[in-house]
Amino acid sequence: MREVFLPLTLDDLWETVFEYPQAMLYAGGTDLLVRQKMHNYNCNLTQNHNAGSPGKISSDLCYNPLICLERIQELKEIYQQDGMIFIGSCVSHARLLESALIKRHFPVLIHALKVLGSPQVRNMGTIGGNICTASPAGDTLPPLYVLKAVLEIRSIDSKRFVPLKHFIKNPGETALQEYEILYGIWIKSNQDFNLHHYEKVGQRKALAIAIASLAAVLRLSDAGIIEDARFAWGSAGPKVVYSKKIDRALIGKPLTEESLKSVIPLIREAVSPIDDIRASAQYRRAVSGNLIFRLLQSGNNVKN
Repeated sequence: MREVFLPLTLDDLWETVFEYPQAMLYAGGTDLLVRQKMHNYNCNLTQNHNAGSPGKISSDLCYNPLICLERIQELKEIYQQDGMIFIGSCVSHARLLESALIKRHFPVLIHALKVLGSPQVRNMGTIGGNICTASPAGDTLPPLYVLKAVLEIRSIDSKRFVPLKHFIKNPGETALQEYEILYGIWIKSNQDFNLHHYEKVGQRKALAIAIASLAAVLRLSDAGIIEDARFAWGSAGPKVVYSKKIDRALIGKPLTEESLKSVIPLIREAVSPIDDIRASAQYRRAVSGNLIFRLLQSGNNVKN
């Protein structure tokens, strides 16, 4: 029988990790457990695979023990400190949706969480797991990119801070080192954007993996001029597509169809989608560009 451990503190976690160095860490398990059922783990995954957990120890997913992080309270906290908001890696998507702090400061993240999976997945799944799965289609990733999230990584005797854009290396591959966990996410609280937009296109309206998605935050003047902008696309490359060139191209312009049309060539140049069972690369490239026009409707709702 496979062993499962449920540490209650970080000290308990490190003790278990060093006693069972081949163990796999996980949080909600919505990715790990599904893959176990569908693929029987294949017993051949590489050590770079962290199975959607906020930690990385080993990855023989067939028989090694499991360590669940969901009962470690400090990994489930949300709080504000020194102009930053901290989100523990084991905070569930449902809890983020209920958080007044997240609603007030990060509407773009709330928009993405509302269309992430089913209620059951949102109740079990964690933001740390969504990050560490490192899927180009991860719904929380484009919003976290435009919010310039910084990740706190911990081991038993050290911690380090890594911008999210440097944390994800390739699909399923992150910068986590052996015996490290994703402790939490830090985001600047007052970012002074008044337009927050997230949209994804899937094969159906609900419970769909993104064929392409767009997160955007803009600051519009009273006259409707774009004073600042950040954009990030999901499912449009091996990792989230984020281009400062596109951000800068719209600054100083009005939020109009004509202005948005001017950056379509830059978007289609920046993205590098693939053909797969859900959509062709050509379709993804077209959708990635067209999604930006949905900002016109969001812009109409901005109250200065």
